[in-house]
Amino acid sequence: MTQRLSIFSRLLIPAALLSGWMLPCLAQSNAATEKESIVERIEAESNGNVIIEIDPELLERILTDPEVSVRKKETRDPNAKLNGYRIQVFSDGRNQSSLEARAKARGNAIAARFPKYRGQVYTYSSAPNWYTRIGNFRTEEEAQKALDELKRSFPAFSSEMRVVKSKINAR
Repeated sequence: MTQRLSIFSRLLIPAALLSGWMLPCLAQSNAATEKESIVERIEAESNGNVIIEIDPELLERILTDPEVSVRKKETRDPNAKLNGYRIQVFSDGRNQSSLEARAKARGNAIAARFPKYRGQVYTYSSAPNWYTRIGNFRTEEEAQKALDELKRSFPAFSSEMRVVKSKINAR
């Protein structure tokens, strides 16, 4: 019902107002029904099924005129990957027994101090090395600013940090 109402309110109500259909309806309202909104009244009287007849020429104008038409929101695949940048905060291939734990610990330390990176810590292995990378940055400048902030906050391993090109998650 909410989706039906959303479509109704974004397309049909403006169309009805432009065609002059709703003006007589508004004029007929009495004191008892003034307390409920026009949308509630239409829903109650029509059982959620509203049919609005619009002159075809007017409908064409509404749908093609960029100032009048309803624009669809751009929908993105949440799993889509883009070219971008991440900050590599760990890369090591020595002492294999503790690499994974050390890589994850580094990412967890950063996420703990910078909550904005929670969900953006990527730890993985490409034998024999383990890597931890942070963030989803679209531009190198954006990544560089974040790198500078991380280096100031974690001076003990700032020499290991660097910006790297990476496939990133679309935001």
